[in-house]
Amino acid sequence: MSGFVSFVGSGPGDPELLTLKAVDRLKRADAVLFDDLSSGPILGHARAGADLIGVGKRAGRASPKQHHVSRLLVDYAEQGGRVVRLKSGDSGLFGRLEEELVALREHGIPYEIVPGVPSAIAAAAAAGIPLTRRLTARRVQFVTGHDISGQLPEDMNLDALADARASTVVFMGQRTFPKLLAQLVARGLPETTPAILAEGVSTPDQQLHRMSVAALGAKLAESISDKPALILYGPLAEG
Repeated sequence: MSGFVSFVGSGPGDPELLTLKAVDRLKRADAVLFDDLSSGPILGHARAGADLIGVGKRAGRASPKQHHVSRLLVDYAEQGGRVVRLKSGDSGLFGRLEEELVALREHGIPYEIVPGVPSAIAAAAAAGIPLTRRLTARRVQFVTGHDISGQLPEDMNLDALADARASTVVFMGQRTFPKLLAQLVARGLPETTPAILAEGVSTPDQQLHRMSVAALGAKLAESISDKPALILYGPLAEG
């Protein structure tokens, strides 16, 4: 008999931001396959005796291949147990959720998706700012800073990303932001546009760096942090 898989969004890292449903699924799971950013105190909610398997991917580090993660999900579920696939933030935002859903569907394994607090929402809350502003930021856009090869995607809508009246959040973009910024400035984004580099959001290591996009580009061209980070820019970053 096939088991059941719960894709659980663990939020940005603070265990107090877990939903009640997320905690319930962790307490009942026979196995938990977790990302790096979903480890630590969050795993304290898993029931005693559950298998805990780290399958996280981090830029610049050796990581499990996606097909291996999907295979593990299928193997555990086919043993008939309850499986939690624990993903940081919300699993539907740049979390490779679709590849794993396809693998389960191919094997007829039932599943559910439990939403989590997106790291972008948590970063704005930590900074004490809204992502939307009634008169100056009616649009919010989330974008990944790299493609599967780790490079800046070539098919980005640069005109949209250069809109200074939109609130923009760049995921996984520290390494590529200087190159992206040069293209955005060429399309009219003012170099004075406010920006925030949000590191380790909602964790004890949280740091929020406020500056212009030009200053942020220069900072990241010189060095980048090994902490998980988001880049926010636009009206939202005015504080």
